[in-house]
Amino acid sequence: MPRATIGLPGQLTLLACWDALASASTDAQVTRVSDAVAAVFPASAFLNNAILDDAVDDAALPDVVSSLGRAYADVGVATWALWVPSRAASFHEPQDRLPAIGELERDITTLVMRATLSSRLRPHDEVIRASIAAVERIALGDPVPAAELGEPDSNPGLAGWAVLDRGVAVASVYTYLHGTDCGIYAVGTLPQWRRRGLARALVEHALVDARHHGARTASLQSTPMGQPLYESLGFRPAGRYEEWVTSTVRPASRPSPS
Repeated sequence: MPRATIGLPGQLTLLACWDALASASTDAQVTRVSDAVAAVFPASAFLNNAILDDAVDDAALPDVVSSLGRAYADVGVATWALWVPSRAASFHEPQDRLPAIGELERDITTLVMRATLSSRLRPHDEVIRASIAAVERIALGDPVPAAELGEPDSNPGLAGWAVLDRGVAVASVYTYLHGTDCGIYAVGTLPQWRRRGLARALVEHALVDARHHGARTASLQSTPMGQPLYESLGFRPAGRYEEWVTSTVRPASRPSPS
């Protein structure tokens, strides 16, 4: 994994997760580019994100953006996002850390949340293992038949999870265990199955499994929609990522964090 500043809680877990995902791909990599760490995934558009270092001089930003643009363009990636860590621990904080970043356009904000894992968490029988490839399909809006969920991934830190309804996976999440921290990623439920408690069951079950395997904390990034759910499971805000993108149109293959 490239050298990185510690940044926000869970950031090292996130970078380690990107590195694990890249190691399973023939053309992906996680690399340091100027004053940022970039995940470069030509075949998985929603993973093309870079995290800016904490202490970057404003005068260096044009060079950072230019270097990132070249790194992505070299492998045919046109749309990518730059995540700017901020200590603001609320969606309602009006002041962005940076007012502008060259030609990049302001996109979403995700709230970084962290929890200490409780022994009161409980497993859910309806949650089953799934491959990361299947989780990605579900996150992109594709109901996946149970027979196509695949085998658990060989990387021991990665775990994909899904919930079935009449033989079809309709909600999913994946996790990455880094030391004693568990990263929670790509929580999603297909629209017609929402508001049935599936996301809560998924996340709680994944946390129970992570605790069983040595995790003592968990970290994630939340949208406003997901924040009440995560707070009910013990997560508390610890900062946020302010995202800037090369286009105001988020590609269909890049779901928002939730």
